[in-house]
Amino acid sequence: MLASRNCPGHWSVGASPRLAGRSGALAGRVTSAPSTRFDRHGGRGDDEHTAEGARRSPPAVALVRVDDVAPLLGQLECLKGRSYVVDELSGGLTNRNLKVDAGDDQFVVRIAAANAGLLSIDRDNEYHNSVAAAEAGVGAPVVEYRPELGVLVVGYLRARTFTEEDLRSGEHLARVAGACRQLHQGPRFRNEFNMFRLQPYYLSIVESHGYRLPERYREFLPQVQRIEAALSRSDEGTVPCNNDLLAGNLLDDGEKIWLIDYEYAGNNDPCFELGNIWSESGLSLGQLDELVASYYGGPRPDKVARARLQGLMSKYGWTLWASIQDGAASIDFDFWSWGMVKYERAVAEFDSADFDGLLRVAAGPS
Repeated sequence: MLASRNCPGHWSVGASPRLAGRSGALAGRVTSAPSTRFDRHGGRGDDEHTAEGARRSPPAVALVRVDDVAPLLGQLECLKGRSYVVDELSGGLTNRNLKVDAGDDQFVVRIAAANAGLLSIDRDNEYHNSVAAAEAGVGAPVVEYRPELGVLVVGYLRARTFTEEDLRSGEHLARVAGACRQLHQGPRFRNEFNMFRLQPYYLSIVESHGYRLPERYREFLPQVQRIEAALSRSDEGTVPCNNDLLAGNLLDDGEKIWLIDYEYAGNNDPCFELGNIWSESGLSLGQLDELVASYYGGPRPDKVARARLQGLMSKYGWTLWASIQDGAASIDFDFWSWGMVKYERAVAEFDSADFDGLLRVAAGPS
């Protein structure tokens, strides 16, 4: 399937030096070297190519020239018979991400990393869920999927990537809640996502491979069981969720907020989505109240408690994601320190005097 001229492009202008997301979401684009230009016959020529307004920030991961991807790009239907310019995008930790400018059309080519299976990433699910998110009106258009090449091509969105500071300012929370609601009301996703199922899987990978496990990690498993039991008593079903809405996966084009990157997408408790946003960007409890109220149309203390507990589970589970990456990933990034920031916050919440009260409120009337 080819993108038309009317399809929006994809990703953002403006780079960030920090990790944008587990799944390779991009904080923007960085020209890593003179851009590589390919003509219709597969030849190449180099020139400097920098998008208007691009911010020259250091990338999260060392970048390389893109000449080596020419054979792969030459197999894509959306690029056949076309001249195009390629830039490498920064921030990908489970993908290599390229911006391809083919004249009237611009694409993001996502090349899957080899260790995705350890992280429970299913590329077929990612493709189907990306299509559903596009149909819901909040995801980028899907241009081409080539599982045999490990490639997903989506449209390039001309939009600004959010930062944690943008979310902490508080002025965008109602719009973020609205974008989540739009996704959640869209077509069902292909699979389910449940951190209470994913966390034990991650733990089995960590232990079977001998990866590092934080001190006291297993000590909190009984509390995890109590959280799951409390949430099950007030369960209202699942909706299609992104499940990885770090600030870098939110793009603002001035009119609407787009939600990108569906590697971890699946039908889930909407309060996981809200709690994960709160957790990942370090929002205040007051801002979580506002986010939840904007989503549900008014104050909901029970949903706030539920989102806090789901946010705690996200920190506890993603800590193991970081441990797996620390042991298995080949790129130069300090996954362990990144994960320990989450884990230390999770420990503080498990040990908090508020923990039992959150369970009671989230469980609802007995």
